[in-house]
Amino acid sequence: MGIIMAKFTPWIILLVLIIAIIVLYQRSQHLRWSFRQEVASALAMLSPETDPDELLTEADLLHLPEQVQAYLRTVGVVGKPKVRSFRMVCSGEFKTAPDKGFVPSRAEQYTVVDTSRRFYFMSLSMSGLPVIGLHVYKDAAATMQIRLAGLVTVADARGELMNKAETVTVLNDMCLIAPATLIDPRITWEPVDEDRVRAIFTHQGITISAELVFNDQHELVNFISNDRYLTVSGQDYQSAPWSTPVSDYQDYGGIRLASTGEAHWQLPEGDYCYGRIRLESIEYNITDWVS
Repeated sequence: MGIIMAKFTPWIILLVLIIAIIVLYQRSQHLRWSFRQEVASALAMLSPETDPDELLTEADLLHLPEQVQAYLRTVGVVGKPKVRSFRMVCSGEFKTAPDKGFVPSRAEQYTVVDTSRRFYFMSLSMSGLPVIGLHVYKDAAATMQIRLAGLVTVADARGELMNKAETVTVLNDMCLIAPATLIDPRITWEPVDEDRVRAIFTHQGITISAELVFNDQHELVNFISNDRYLTVSGQDYQSAPWSTPVSDYQDYGGIRLASTGEAHWQLPEGDYCYGRIRLESIEYNITDWVS
């Protein structure tokens, strides 16, 4: 009996290793699979009654401040289809703390506009190890999960402050990535000065605001809000002004968008730039998962 077991022991060990590798791989892909499932579910909820070819007209702009009207004309959304959904891909660099260095990052995002459902998947490398993150915002509730190698949870954020913070991100996307959506009736506007307006966005009981800054060419160059919260682990939140200065407007399929941007926190100890991105591609009015 001992001889027989000795013969099979290497094969048993190999089988156990194979099973362990399969299990670990499946666990490591959980966030990526969740991302795809969430996107597919959200896109399936697109209203079939909405005309996908309905164009944004000058009449749609009449209720907007002059600065916002000029911005929408400048980027070229007038006369183009209204935006119901979009997919964005960007690359850049990211850091997790003011005293840390930047590491390369890449992100893919899907958004359904009318229901404000946003799904953001990011990957980066830290100390040679892969790190992936998934932000989900739906029904005005937000979660952020960050995992090392897709296995070890290093951040798990959720709750009222997270919900409010991600609502700011939704408005930021509308302003910078899908400017045609700024005709949304959930946004009200207040004048600030010749180059600035305040946008107040309300979605499912959450109200946030941001100041939009424009240059002399009617381009949006900064977005500033006091309604977002800094968290690293998802356990502690810090309120601080958040801004996303952008520049270098480029053509993306007939729409001019800022191709580069940064994300900043204004902390008591000084400015903290934690993200730099470059917009690689944007696709509007998608109805299916793009592989």
